[in-house]
Amino acid sequence: MYVLLSKPTFKRIIRNQSTENFSGLPYIYALLNCLICTWYGTPLVSHDNVPVMTVNSIGAVFQITYIVTFIVYADKEKKMRMLGMLLGVFGLLAVIVAGSLQIADRATRWIFVGFLSCASLISMFASPLFIINLVIRTRSVEFMPFYLSLSTFLMSTSFLLYGVFNFDAFIYVPNGIGTILGILQLALFFRYKAKSMEESNEPLMVSQA
Repeated sequence: MYVLLSKPTFKRIIRNQSTENFSGLPYIYALLNCLICTWYGTPLVSHDNVPVMTVNSIGAVFQITYIVTFIVYADKEKKMRMLGMLLGVFGLLAVIVAGSLQIADRATRWIFVGFLSCASLISMFASPLFIINLVIRTRSVEFMPFYLSLSTFLMSTSFLLYGVFNFDAFIYVPNGIGTILGILQLALFFRYKAKSMEESNEPLMVSQA
């Protein structure tokens, strides 16, 4: 859901052939989260978590598509930074997969990857804090898309309930945090929506990664 509701942002990027002041960090964090959670959901790590593996593997494909699009239309500095972070994500995943497979005990492996999954989820939900800071300073939500904020709230709430019903703290704890941050983003959006509509044609000078 997060990836599908990100489409309006990238329609604007493609239309303007520029990433403007949009941040690529949420998509990098989201990709890392999707890849680690996909690994966490595989039968090699956890029992009966196929929905987690399926949803996150599809999400990873979308995130890669969005990141490549972002790189194509970014300026040279952002382009190189995003490429470096993308390679870093795949390198980190390779280390995690190889390292966890060295753990023979299945329960220990589940706990190890579970903690990493939890950490990646929290980092993904925390990444919009960069944009939240920009919104508060500029009193404008032009570069905090509504659909991205809404999808963060809906996705995290859905997985919060999934984790609670399946007694999986590695899922419901970080998604509980994500739900709170999603509510905060939505509250800021409606707080500064009117001002952003008035100044939507005025460029913001602060650039994010």
